[in-house]
Amino acid sequence: MRTTLKGSARFLSILSLSMIGLAPGVVSASASTASSPTWNYIARPPYVQLGQARPDGSFPDGIPLCNSSSLQNIVCYSPAFIKKAYQFPSASSLDGRGQTIVIVDAFGSPTITKDLSAFDTAFGIPAPPSFTIFCGDSATPLDTRTCPTVNFRDTFHGVFAWTIETTLDVEYAHAMAPGANIVLDVAATSSGNAINTAEASAMAAYPKSIFSQSFGIPEGFITANDGQVLQAHKNYAKGAAAGDTFFASAGDTGATFGTSTAQSNFPASDPLNTNVTGTEGLPYIPPGYLTADNYAGDGLVSGGCPTSTPFSCTTGLSAFHGPCVLGRLAPPDCVPDGYGGEQVWNEPQFGTATGGAPSLLFGVPSYQNGLGLTARGPDISYNAAIDGGVLVYYSAMGSPVVFIVGGTSAGSPQWAGIAALTNQARANLGKGPIGANLNPAIYSIYHSARYSTDFHDVTVGNDQLAGTPVGYSATSGYDLASGVGTPVVDQLIVDLAAQ
Repeated sequence: MRTTLKGSARFLSILSLSMIGLAPGVVSASASTASSPTWNYIARPPYVQLGQARPDGSFPDGIPLCNSSSLQNIVCYSPAFIKKAYQFPSASSLDGRGQTIVIVDAFGSPTITKDLSAFDTAFGIPAPPSFTIFCGDSATPLDTRTCPTVNFRDTFHGVFAWTIETTLDVEYAHAMAPGANIVLDVAATSSGNAINTAEASAMAAYPKSIFSQSFGIPEGFITANDGQVLQAHKNYAKGAAAGDTFFASAGDTGATFGTSTAQSNFPASDPLNTNVTGTEGLPYIPPGYLTADNYAGDGLVSGGCPTSTPFSCTTGLSAFHGPCVLGRLAPPDCVPDGYGGEQVWNEPQFGTATGGAPSLLFGVPSYQNGLGLTARGPDISYNAAIDGGVLVYYSAMGSPVVFIVGGTSAGSPQWAGIAALTNQARANLGKGPIGANLNPAIYSIYHSARYSTDFHDVTVGNDQLAGTPVGYSATSGYDLASGVGTPVVDQLIVDLAAQ
């Protein structure tokens, strides 16, 4: 296996698997790294700020279109639109009850508790059975000795972006599995060591949980301390043995992360994680396009959106019907109907595109055999568009504001919610959590007659970031840009529960 790291003057050595107990294809530390410098994970979800929330704390009307000071009629989705598009089961049948989702982030957000409450109120979502902020090694959110102080002037670590990331992750993991317990695992800083320490503590405190990691570092940037990669993998192995499941985001700057070399995002590339890439609507509706004067019957919008009401049309990912007012902040809201279509997420106007490329660190895991891969590749995908993003309530900077947030950051926590529903369905059958068997189960379904029932096969688009030389195109079946595709949740759960 080729294990060169871009920008490094050395190669990572592969030690005897029998000596270190790693799974086949996992790269090991080459030497002692006790004195090696650390590196920092990146969490920078792309977003558009709509403006302040209304005085009563509620969100704008007019969904699935929103208006900001800079963008008019940008596609925006509430949890109800996402859940309808991906065919989530009704909350009365499965809501994640009895399961725990652990959201791993650095720094946290000082207002996350009240922001989650306001988000729930705005969208009619019940509060989680429990919401715990787990800081360091203690579930004591008021203990300032273990919870970091949020310093918004810390631009080196991107603290402001981490607070948005935290808010997105908590709100949308909960929205997809409202009956699950939510734990926010807050690392003291964004270094690999700090994240490893925080995650190991949470694994010990919350076994058989589902972990969401909407952060990463391009593999080629790990030039001085592969020991942190090894420690993270040891954490995942220990968690997998305890019944944990791990999701991680593929990244938001294409197959190369703005470099000249295709590479994956770590920790998404670790074979014990489920690697989530991004999609956008098909057709993709440019900001400002879908208005009363410019949408009827021109072919861009499937079937057109008649100016008379009631009507039915699509904003790409989601189909919906009226009567409703498009492009204005006025009721009544449009009603989601279900799935529209998807392509690989690539929005050059925002300088973003999904990650998705062969790993530089990990060989082909056994569950990806037969796909024609030369190294570990992504597994699944989920909506990540900015123009087509999700609505997030945020007040950490003072006045409450509403963001439309996209990126593969949005996919990891929502897939964690799907895993919580799966584990609840398995518990109803007298089975344990799916744990580390999730990836083998996904590929077992992919190779079966149930593939087209359980997944949307993404066959359009590519992950080549504008201005970079390398990208991968979607094809029928598995591909590096979208994995096996996006979920048809209620059908997928049936088969994951039966595994």
